[in-house]
Amino acid sequence: MSERSKFLEPITRENAAVVLVDHQVGLLSGVRDIPLGELKHNVVALAKAATALDVPLVVTTTAAESMWGPTFPELVQALPTGQKIIDRSTVNAWHDGRVREAVEATRRQKLIFAGVSLEVCAALPAIAATAAGHDAYVAVDASGTFSRTKREAGLLRMQQAGVVVSDYATLMVEALADNAAPESGAVYAALDMPFAVLVGQISAAYQA
Repeated sequence: MSERSKFLEPITRENAAVVLVDHQVGLLSGVRDIPLGELKHNVVALAKAATALDVPLVVTTTAAESMWGPTFPELVQALPTGQKIIDRSTVNAWHDGRVREAVEATRRQKLIFAGVSLEVCAALPAIAATAAGHDAYVAVDASGTFSRTKREAGLLRMQQAGVVVSDYATLMVEALADNAAPESGAVYAALDMPFAVLVGQISAAYQA
């Protein structure tokens, strides 16, 4: 696939997987570029919407029992039953063979990354996945980092490497594709978009 067509091919529930990297309590404590409550909401919404669409998840931590602590509880609760969290030592999640194997097992070409920190935990595996032939996307509002400078540097580096930068809700709605799909209600409920609920209420009123 050419670089041009890669950017034009849509994300679907059949071609995408979500990779959540290091949403751990210790790392979250240092996030400064997005309000912590908003970040946690967005990551949980991404996980729930992906699950509603049957988009596979790969979830990983680094040094969970020492430096950075466990995945934050709200995200753990949102994960599908039996979802494995891969704990590793490598800085770049892509350098851990178990993570790569889990990604390859999904048999999905398009990988949606989110992580803390943005410029390391999301950007480095997204860039490495791009080099390995995948189409990598980063949900920037389901990622966070420790300063504005780090955020800007991470975004620039990803864009220079051909990683597509987007937001979690757009990526999931693109995968949904059709608002008439049976999963649409579950997806919008997962995204927790109050205005979407209001639109549904208006539609129901017209049909009454």
